[in-house]
Amino acid sequence: MDTDQLLFAGHSVGEVPAAALAGVLSADQALRLIRVREQAWRRRPPRRRPPWRRCSAASWTRVRESIEAHGLTAANANGPGQIVAAGTADRIAALEAEPPARARVIPLKVAGAFHTQHMAPAQETLAAAVADFSVQDPMARLLSNRDGQAVASGGEVLDRLVEQVTRPVRWDLCMESMKAAGVTGVLELLPGGTLTGLAKRGLKGVAALAVKSPDDLDAARTFVADHA
Repeated sequence: MDTDQLLFAGHSVGEVPAAALAGVLSADQALRLIRVREQAWRRRPPRRRPPWRRCSAASWTRVRESIEAHGLTAANANGPGQIVAAGTADRIAALEAEPPARARVIPLKVAGAFHTQHMAPAQETLAAAVADFSVQDPMARLLSNRDGQAVASGGEVLDRLVEQVTRPVRWDLCMESMKAAGVTGVLELLPGGTLTGLAKRGLKGVAALAVKSPDDLDAARTFVADHA
């Protein structure tokens, strides 16, 4: 397949395998980065274990302003009608007591306030772990969670993967870039389902297929052929 027809993107830790598929990282580097990332997040002190809440059915601007006014971080902007707030338990409770207008605040079962400054120690650990990595420039378009834009430098991709642990995930902007690029099909790899669900709302009219088991591989091959 012509690499001009390919576009890679991953949500949160999914950016790591996306970078590997785009040729920036080797498989061994990707696995090492994921392992260190998860271990570093789990080693944070107990006081750094604040929760997340999902705000639904309101505009990004209105919800973000409310989240920031409560001293929280809009950690994930997942597309139309879904923004995730993260921060300390007391500030999350205040947001629940005073939610943004025309929005619902829904608790999420997560282990910490990922993609916020609460994860700064994990970012330092990750930076040290990948200092010896030799990377390549992407062989196809690779979108960044930071701003939804394609990154052409392998070194910058690696820097963004490290910094991502303390920065919000702007999946909404990634989908906007997909739309602008004329993407006709979204193929989600394991564990599939979440991103195709977001694509149905944020990329209306674009075909989507989630790979959930080896039984889906034949359908995935056909899907790729249909959209190549």
